[in-house]
Amino acid sequence: MSDQPAPADPARQQLEPAVDDAVRAYEAKTREDADQFAAVLEDIATNGLLLAEDNTPWEEPGEDHLARLAAQRPAVA
Repeated sequence: MSDQPAPADPARQQLEPAVDDAVRAYEAKTREDADQFAAVLEDIATNGLLLAEDNTPWEEPGEDHLARLAAQRPAVA
């Protein structure tokens, strides 16, 4: 993929500037997410997987977060 814009094609409809900006922002975010994912995969390929005993199950932080959200919510009588 190139960072150079494709030459203008007369058969294509040009985007409004706001739409163009939104598409470019989405592309940048998608590229950033893909780069982070690729870095994680590269780390796994280089170093192997972490041992299950050394990790926190996802349920624990999830339950903690739900408890914080419930505490912030006003009680309904």
